[in-house]
Amino acid sequence: MRRNWAARLREITIEGMRALVLENERLRVTVLADKGGDVVEFLHKPSDTDLVWLSPQGLRRPLPPQAADDVGAFVDHYEGGWQEVFPNGGAPSVYRGARLAQHGEVAGLPWSVEVLTDTAREVAVRLAVRTRRLPYRVEKTFRLASGTAALEVEGRVTNEAPVALHAMWGHHLAFGRPFLRPGARIRVPEGVRVIPHATSIDPRGRRAEELFTVPPPGSPSEIVYLTGFDTGWYEVASQVGLRVEWDAEVMPYLWLWQELGASTDWPWWGAAYVVGLEPFSSMPTDGLSAAVDNGTAMLLGPAQSRTSRLRVEVIA
Repeated sequence: MRRNWAARLREITIEGMRALVLENERLRVTVLADKGGDVVEFLHKPSDTDLVWLSPQGLRRPLPPQAADDVGAFVDHYEGGWQEVFPNGGAPSVYRGARLAQHGEVAGLPWSVEVLTDTAREVAVRLAVRTRRLPYRVEKTFRLASGTAALEVEGRVTNEAPVALHAMWGHHLAFGRPFLRPGARIRVPEGVRVIPHATSIDPRGRRAEELFTVPPPGSPSEIVYLTGFDTGWYEVASQVGLRVEWDAEVMPYLWLWQELGASTDWPWWGAAYVVGLEPFSSMPTDGLSAAVDNGTAMLLGPAQSRTSRLRVEVIA
């Protein structure tokens, strides 16, 4: 029976693409099954605040994978939102003869959908996809319980080859207006270090301040890497609060990316005001080959799986 109360689940179509809406009394979360399993809405209903950043260009159906061998193909179809990034993080890369696109492969692929739970107490759906250039299977399960303001995401990646393979795995969480405002504060655990963007790890990484402040529009673009998490979490304090928790053993790095309007050429044209806070297995944002070279890439043996958990909660 279809419900319009408590936890509920709907299937809709957006720009010709299959999407799922997980909803309860406090949250509405929209997931694009036909485009990477992207989260394109994370609406806190009591404050009417959507935490997801949406690109000014809007949502476009992605190109076929064979056409997506560069940065432009990803950016042309980047609607903002929150992406699963696997098995390549950041710039295009060549790994063992396979050309991997920007943040490729799974962010541009359609995922299958299986409804696991659909009750007034909880809804849960499992999305799954196989990569096309490397032999991986990726799954992620979204759960939303009645009465909570927290989305639970359980991920699993499996190497289906008889040989060991590397990968980068991350959550490309990008925050924008109306949630993100100048002066919003970012809090991370004590003892976390900041590593500047470089092609290799700097072991002398600076200590992170406990509180960061989101700069005003027009501030310079930046990307840095945070590491040293005993427990994976961060909080953002704006007009509503946000807490993100993840498995720091699986994803020991947090990429902090900001584009605040200073870039007036392609692709942002001065129109972006966005901060990404992205748990990742590896660094830097130079692609899988660079992560293999610096020793941060994940290694999965034949038929081996790795799992991770992510929890995103609004703190009103």
